Amino acid sequence: MPVKEIPIGVSNRHVHLSPSAVERLFGPGNALTPLRELSQPGQFACRETVSLIGPKGRIDRVRVLGPARGETQVEISLYDGYTLGVVPPVRDSGDIEGTPGIVMEGPRGRLRIDKGVICAARHIHMHPADAAAFGVHNGQRVKVSVDGPRGLILDHVLIRVSANYRLEMHIDLDEANAGQIATGRKGILLG
Repeated sequence: MPVKEIPIGVSNRHVHLSPSAVERLFGPGNALTPLRELSQPGQFACRETVSLIGPKGRIDRVRVLGPARGETQVEISLYDGYTLGVVPPVRDSGDIEGTPGIVMEGPRGRLRIDKGVICAARHIHMHPADAAAFGVHNGQRVKVSVDGPRGLILDHVLIRVSANYRLEMHIDLDEANAGQIATGRKGILLG
């Protein structure tokens, strides 16, 4: 049986903004400006950054990712939550009901959101051809092994399948630090 390797991408804190949030934070008529392409087709890191302001602290220069989305979402690590004074639940991206809010500050304004702060659950983006080759399906939860001096097994990894995706597992900075994992490292799908 062939080894099922998956490239890993480490995701630092970032925000996804709705079009109205973009205008509120960066000014009327402004649009997000691509800085560099991300691993997933059509996704990009923006030149724009915001400050996150919580009850206990703030984090400046948090990268905005584009393109603009239907709802604003803030993805931080659990450690970032301590800094800000918020407790982000571990959630699948887009699952923001019942999550804490936060204040964001841009160069042209402030925005308070009542929900949308999460610690993104680890997940694997797959094209349908990858899913077929790996024998998995959209919504399935799997385990992934990462070798190394601090090797670990990541459990409850969500499979996300779309024709718009390129094969890559996303973990946050806390998980990467725990396993001494850098972007580009490979994990092995265990099933």
